[in-house]
Amino acid sequence: MSGHKILIVDDELINRKVLEGLLKSFGFVCVSADSGKAALELLDPTFDIVLLDIMMPDMDGFAVAKTIRSIPIHADLPIVMVTALSAKEDRLRAVEAGANDFVSKPIDATELRVRMTSLLRMKTYHDEVKGYQQHLEQMVAEKTRTLREALTDLEKARQATVHAHIETIRILSAAAEYKDEDTASHIMRMSRYCALIAKTAGLDETQVELVLHSSPMHDIGKIGIPDAVLLKPGKLDADEWEIMKRHAHIGANILSGGSSKFLEVGAVIAMSHHEKWDGSGYPQGLSGEAIPLFGRICALADVFDALTTRRPYKDAYGNEKSLEIMQKGRGTHFDPALFDVFMECLPEIYRIQQEYRD
Repeated sequence: MSGHKILIVDDELINRKVLEGLLKSFGFVCVSADSGKAALELLDPTFDIVLLDIMMPDMDGFAVAKTIRSIPIHADLPIVMVTALSAKEDRLRAVEAGANDFVSKPIDATELRVRMTSLLRMKTYHDEVKGYQQHLEQMVAEKTRTLREALTDLEKARQATVHAHIETIRILSAAAEYKDEDTASHIMRMSRYCALIAKTAGLDETQVELVLHSSPMHDIGKIGIPDAVLLKPGKLDADEWEIMKRHAHIGANILSGGSSKFLEVGAVIAMSHHEKWDGSGYPQGLSGEAIPLFGRICALADVFDALTTRRPYKDAYGNEKSLEIMQKGRGTHFDPALFDVFMECLPEIYRIQQEYRD
């Protein structure tokens, strides 16, 4: 028990001296206060027990005990009421105020020692529990911080991987477009047209991102088309047209089987962006909503860009002429609802067209 620090609170000097003498003989360190206010000013976490007289002027022991209990760091500090009061109501009031035990006046040394020993044992146990709890909280906080850092690193790695996938897709798509005498600007315009139509049509952010980064691969199958057909300046004959149409299957085959969501959606777009709403498109002759949504979106963006830019077989049309041609395809070539969305987007379409012009 040696070294425990006790705060003695009593307005009578003789009472403080008696308690100090007894407690020092037990090996305790004593600090005395002659009033409740003085005691509260002295109180700090180094004290192990407060011996508190009840009958004091200005601020009695009940008020001091309540005040101590209102301070979170002293919530478990043992408080012993030193009193001559023996009435049941007074003791109940003391317990309600926060007292843990009582010592009766006049002080009996043996009783004081037993009660102090018991309370100090209880405080030591509480301190150990609190220390263990703080240790656990520190461990949890450290593990939480480490986990958050790991998750942050994982997210950075994931983003880097996605960025690498997107860069690879962009480069491969550009390679296919260069073979067709287009520039990288075509896939920049076309992919942004697709994303704009998808967003305006109400698709969620994930779907918009998918179509933005997957649509550049729509014509990647042209890598497998002979230059004599792909770059022919005039109209293709029937056999050449059948060869040209193979690029949809070729592109889907190139992109299929990977684990990337971008490649998976790219394969769908490659296969379906030449399908037509009335079923007259290729390669599968799908119609209406049987055509995948991303394919229907891509059809609008691809045709608009094809009409408004020069190709080996045609000069560029102006926007007004291009829209006249596309209007005739509403409900035959194009999904009519998506065509209306496309028309709604025209101001932003024109902005993208200018930003990424050849």
